[in-house]
Amino acid sequence: MSAPIAQQPMATQGMVVNPRNALNKPNVDGKGREWSNGICGFSDACGTCCVAWFCPCIIYGSNKQRLEHLERNGTPDPDQGGMFNSDCMLYGALAACLGVGCILQVGTRGAVRGRYGIRGGGCGDCFTSCCCTPCALTQETQEISLEEKAISQGQGLYQKA
Repeated sequence: MSAPIAQQPMATQGMVVNPRNALNKPNVDGKGREWSNGICGFSDACGTCCVAWFCPCIIYGSNKQRLEHLERNGTPDPDQGGMFNSDCMLYGALAACLGVGCILQVGTRGAVRGRYGIRGGGCGDCFTSCCCTPCALTQETQEISLEEKAISQGQGLYQKA
């Protein structure tokens, strides 16, 4: 009989650690994985959800800036997307003047899905962004946060296999 394992195995040279799927969600039929949190799975992000209900432009701007920073630098944004930025202002103006701020969110949601290999398409992004704006924004925030957390914990170092 072998001795019990006392420690988690560590990554070794040549292993690929993927912070873009921090919860190791399975790729379903080669079409991508599911979101890490369901559309109403915001129990861990109640504050974000509340802000998204009353000022969605703030969460939208923050998500967009954080995503762009990750794509550009491969590291979390030290400002967490900032409170108010040009993306926030544009979203707010479109929402206040025309009631269509969610149109901008469709593109960002697609970019989040693409970055993390999540199943879905443009029609679903449009429906979710326009009909469930606060929940969709919170879901996107949680996905970005998981990657940032993985990188901050040293799991975000890509190694060539």
